[in-house]
Amino acid sequence: MSTDFPDFWTKSAEQFQQTFGDSWNKALQAFGGLASAQGGASGSPSLSFHPERLEAVQRQYLSEATQLWNDSVKGSPVLNDRRFSAGPWAANPISSFAAATYLVNARALMGLVDSVETDEKARNRIRFALEQWLAATAPSNFLAFNAEAQQKAVDTQGESITRGLKNLLHDLRQGHMSQTDEQQFEVGVNVATSEGAVVFENELFQLIEYKPQTAKVYERPLLVVPPCINKFYILDLQPDNSLLAYSVAQGHRTFVISWRNPDESLSDTGWDDYVEKAVIEAIHTVQNITNSRQINTLGFCVGGTLLATALGVLAARGEQAASSMTLLTTFLDFSDTGVLDIFIDEASVRLREMQFAKGGILKGQELASTFSFLRPNELVWNYVVGNYLKGETPPPFDLLYWNSDSTNLPGPMYAWYLRNTYLENRLCKPGGTTVCGESLDLGKLKMPAYIYGSREDHIVPINGAYASTQLLKGPKRFVMGASGHIAGVINPPAKKKRSHWVRDRLAAGRFPATLESWLSGATEKPGSWWTDWSDWLEAHSGSSVAAPRQYGRGNAYSAIEPAPGRYVRQKAV
Repeated sequence: MSTDFPDFWTKSAEQFQQTFGDSWNKALQAFGGLASAQGGASGSPSLSFHPERLEAVQRQYLSEATQLWNDSVKGSPVLNDRRFSAGPWAANPISSFAAATYLVNARALMGLVDSVETDEKARNRIRFALEQWLAATAPSNFLAFNAEAQQKAVDTQGESITRGLKNLLHDLRQGHMSQTDEQQFEVGVNVATSEGAVVFENELFQLIEYKPQTAKVYERPLLVVPPCINKFYILDLQPDNSLLAYSVAQGHRTFVISWRNPDESLSDTGWDDYVEKAVIEAIHTVQNITNSRQINTLGFCVGGTLLATALGVLAARGEQAASSMTLLTTFLDFSDTGVLDIFIDEASVRLREMQFAKGGILKGQELASTFSFLRPNELVWNYVVGNYLKGETPPPFDLLYWNSDSTNLPGPMYAWYLRNTYLENRLCKPGGTTVCGESLDLGKLKMPAYIYGSREDHIVPINGAYASTQLLKGPKRFVMGASGHIAGVINPPAKKKRSHWVRDRLAAGRFPATLESWLSGATEKPGSWWTDWSDWLEAHSGSSVAAPRQYGRGNAYSAIEPAPGRYVRQKAV
């Protein structure tokens, strides 16, 4: 190894002690000082703790600290955390003691948060801030204490440190941290490969029609509206986990919106534009191409919010364009937005409105970073350790490649969305807002609806997804899947993974007011929910007709270019 390595080691240790030790003391002093000051100096925040809960935290801390000391005297302390689970941690007494001390202190601080006497939103904000700080200051993030990274440096004679510095420089140049080996993927080559063609485009989206894989197709086509904050190919990653390919294989003539990655030319674009010029335009285009008065529709995440809004606007105009609506992990009622609620208040939304008052673009990397820090250990610090301390190249993973392929948003559209949904929850109120010149009432949507929510979703909490059962008035089916926002949705039947919950018997067809009540009569089914959805959708798709032999319809909607098209290849800048 380089002769400079001992100096680097010493400096890393000093940096860790300064960052971890001093910050830890300041955090403890802050909590204690705020608890005793009861307001303190003018303008300073004031926190108080529930006496009994605080006493319980103190007792627990003393008990765990005593146990830690006893374990350390006898040998290595127990490290029940996967960040410290590798063998070198237990073999290195300094690292194992640092990790064990960190875990004891972390539990104590989190206990203090639960003891704070304040409103729930303030407590959640404190908890989130503390979780971020704890994740950042873990001993595993510092070479001076990461026994596993140290062992790898010794085994590779310092080569792992050299590779780590190269990885760091590479990520600095590309502008984001690598979560996968991005060189292993290319859109249209080994992701987003389902055969099809772009049959319509405007300044906001391209409409892709997929080639039928069956001799006959259902007479009512399926239009898929993906989220505009990500690219559509989350639904078409690989042939064996593509929801779009699955729908084609089931005999549905399938179309999908591929959103444009906005640049400054779209800086004045608003929510109404996304509804009128994109979703409604796509609905009418699919109707015209297929000569079908009604079509099946599916929306994923904010794509579902846009879809329901568009169908609400059409309903206000007297158009019943959809024979069915599928909503996947979608908010219509934003009463329970989970952890995202901590970012939203009047001041933060007003700041965004001022920022985009004259137009502008919200950079995709800003959104991507926000979502990553909702799970900092898994989506941030795990890669800091692997990429930079261990010098590893993350393995190829199509889902994480898609996750890194960020998209911008027009600022005015984003600001409208924040105020009217997360802040004021207007979409679920009859006449609560006006979209495209129409007073919106989602309660007038009477088409059959299939509503899916993921049990561990941190973007659209399961209660938020279930809330749509109380808002929509037509026949409904609700299904809860295992896992999270993405993994729960992208769960093909052939994998035979996870499970889902259904409830076929409802009193008078009415859904209970709460998810808990619904679950009391639900049945867990093994495997993917896709087959349940396919059976449900078949009943709303009409009779079978001969599959079309060409894309589009005549000269008016002829193939512009092969799928996946140009728009999905545009990178956020």
